[in-house]
Amino acid sequence: MRNRVVVTGMGAITPIGNSVDEFWNGLKEKKVGIGPISVFDTADYKVKLAAEVKDFDPKNYMDPKTAKRMERFSHFAVAAAKEALENSGLDMAKEDPFRVGVCVGSGIGSLQSIEREYKKLLDRGPGRVNPLLVPMMIGNMAAGNVAIQFGLKGKCFNVVTACATGTHSIGEAFRSIQYGEADVMVAGGTEASITPLSIAGFGALTALSTSQDPLRASIPFDKDRDGFVMGEGAGVVVLESLEHAQKRGAKIYGELAGYGATCDAYHITSPAEDGSGAAKAMEWAIKDAGISPEDIDYVNAHGTGTHHNDLFETKAIKLALGDHAYKVHINSTKSMVGHLLGAAGGVEFIACLKAVQEGFIHATAGLEHEDEGCDLDYTRGQGLKADVTYAISNSLGFGGHNASLVIKKMQ
Repeated sequence: MRNRVVVTGMGAITPIGNSVDEFWNGLKEKKVGIGPISVFDTADYKVKLAAEVKDFDPKNYMDPKTAKRMERFSHFAVAAAKEALENSGLDMAKEDPFRVGVCVGSGIGSLQSIEREYKKLLDRGPGRVNPLLVPMMIGNMAAGNVAIQFGLKGKCFNVVTACATGTHSIGEAFRSIQYGEADVMVAGGTEASITPLSIAGFGALTALSTSQDPLRASIPFDKDRDGFVMGEGAGVVVLESLEHAQKRGAKIYGELAGYGATCDAYHITSPAEDGSGAAKAMEWAIKDAGISPEDIDYVNAHGTGTHHNDLFETKAIKLALGDHAYKVHINSTKSMVGHLLGAAGGVEFIACLKAVQEGFIHATAGLEHEDEGCDLDYTRGQGLKADVTYAISNSLGFGGHNASLVIKKMQ
């Protein structure tokens, strides 16, 4: 017998709001968090836009000394985890800390520290490199810092699967509770990679949009799409066994019912052209949830706005759901917040939870004319009210990583 797993807390730092309520209200209002890059001079760059987190001060979430020993991706993780834990009402004084774990991943870690300290190395020599460079830079420190901040002594790890990181992290935390390794897991993804090297690298790959119109830059499934917009932020949730949540009288936002993960084993950046890998992840998540494809009401697509992703993910949804693919509602949260890389799956999972909870599916902002081959219902217009019992959240990462989660409305 596997433990049922429920969600009892949510936390979000995003380009359209630094709380779950602000984020969700922004999605409902079609608020686009994209604008000119402000953190460095883009005069020599073709890419001019990003989806930056605004008005974020880490000292609002931790003491100044602690904040100085963390990089931006860890700041976001701790801030989102703080909101999620407070939202859950979990009282650590009443918990066995060794039964409360963490799985918060980052696709990249801190490019800021690498750029800054490498410049010091070249300009001033190795003796001037910050002795905390390594523990501030490495990706697992998001999970480590969350655990340290909140006294969580259980299983603590992270997943790094590029843009699928957040979804895999939640999925692996789910498994940890299912099989009794923890009663509670704080899980999700975080990223802060709007830096010169990152924008140059993804730009050289021709993965980023070069549009200078914030409302026509991140336009998944649209025939005029030309790449994704770099975003940043964090999405973190509190997962618990149903028994543990009920025992402490927790408010339950939804059930995490299924998880599927596969690899395309095809190409380092492109999804498989037939969509077979992503489709199999969805199929396995549906099977894990003990339901059929026809039970799915809504799919939060990876939907990056690159030509290959949108076309091949559409094929994957058709493969996984069959004729029912034409009846489900699909959208892309990235149309408003950009692509948060390792954090994308975390914030999109929260968007799914809110859709299930409130019966509202947000629009894919900016979508005007679907491209050839993108012929499903991607929720144009203002969004819609719809009863959502089962939702799927999809993530696809460089390297061929695919992950899908099935969220169920609590009955």
